Amino acid sequence: MANGVFHTVYGIEINLTRPDLGHPDRPGLLAEITAPVDRRDRELLECLQRHREGRCEAEERAGGDGEDRSPWMHLRRNTVGGRTTWVAAHLPLRRPPTAEQDDRRKALQERIARAADRHGCRYEVGTRAGGGRARTDVLVTGPGGLRIGWAAPYAPVTAETVRRRSRSAAEHGIVPLWVTCDERAPLIDRAPWARVDDLPWQRIASRAPMAVRAGVRHLQQWKCLRGSARPCPLNGSWCGRLHTGWYLPALCLPGKPPTEVDELVGASAAGELVPMRVPLQSDAATVARMWVPAADRDRWRETFAGDGPDAADPGSDTGPAGPAPDAGISYACEELDPVCRYGEEDFAYDDPHPRARPRRGPRHAHPHPEADAVALHTHDTVPERLLTIPRQVRRGLVVTPEQRRRAATVLDCHIAHVGPCAGCGTPIDRYGPRGTHACAPCRARVLSRR
Repeated sequence: MANGVFHTVYGIEINLTRPDLGHPDRPGLLAEITAPVDRRDRELLECLQRHREGRCEAEERAGGDGEDRSPWMHLRRNTVGGRTTWVAAHLPLRRPPTAEQDDRRKALQERIARAADRHGCRYEVGTRAGGGRARTDVLVTGPGGLRIGWAAPYAPVTAETVRRRSRSAAEHGIVPLWVTCDERAPLIDRAPWARVDDLPWQRIASRAPMAVRAGVRHLQQWKCLRGSARPCPLNGSWCGRLHTGWYLPALCLPGKPPTEVDELVGASAAGELVPMRVPLQSDAATVARMWVPAADRDRWRETFAGDGPDAADPGSDTGPAGPAPDAGISYACEELDPVCRYGEEDFAYDDPHPRARPRRGPRHAHPHPEADAVALHTHDTVPERLLTIPRQVRRGLVVTPEQRRRAATVLDCHIAHVGPCAGCGTPIDRYGPRGTHACAPCRARVLSRR
């Protein structure tokens, strides 16, 4: 890949291996050329070989099996062996959506708007908030004011576009929700998403059921014992530990019905289904994104209180605020190399951290990766905070005979019925006809956790 680009406005060649880019007289040049594409001229940077010789490998390969690329460039970081450098990548070739893709997008817009109206939500089609930066296909506002920005890009979309639009939506108080019919779409796990079947526009616009096939999951927790209904995801048998993971509805025990698109419209706007980004236990830097019931989200937060995973997902990763444009960059100070080597390397454009699919267990593995448990976490023991009854501070009632008689008088019960609260150990009517296992405050704390 070339280590330089051509600046079409200034008419200069830029060397990406030098700290001053080969132009010490232009101190603001780096910030200008590394700005997001939507904030600068798309044709600002050109393939250097195309400028010099009128030939670009990416342009010549257009029309093949892969995604077509243009001769216009975009700069990004690339880390190899712990060393981070600037690299120039070809921007995708812009093509307007086909008539079929546009028809399906409009049909889904109509369906979302119809569902929003049926659920008592306000909706706006084709809105642009924040001066046009936050663009949505349908903006649905729930009864409580929660705003969900639906995006249905049936035409191909890049990961960088997903991040940029999701970030803009989150900055304007909108929760993005991307819909795709492609199981390998770049938007999956990079923003709140949902996958549906690949249907013609007539079926999308109809009132026939339209299920969400992936992107909505439910929390499953179980003690892994011999004879458990679900085999151990680690060894296929049992391990005696506590497993917690997110499963598709059909793989829950007992199974749950799939979420319909119309249901997702109302539930997301009402806050009944919420977006989550869950770090994977094997790699905390990698996250899985999904829509989950609010009660499951609360249960997850309770399970991992203080353990690190952050369940909030307002949109896309924004990264640290205000870093220097070249923070962490290494400059080799090489001679300018104008050769375009597009396609020579297995190189993922605009995505230095590709999505990591969850690993399948050794047994009972489903052939499709989306069917596996996501963010599976395992505890050696059940966390104390998950126990139904708080830890008992005393095993027996430690009182004198006089104190026991006094407690029986206050509790209006027989002296033999006085016993310790299972939670705090205070004297209660425990063994009588009206007896309970715990005092009212301890029972209230338990009920508040359910």
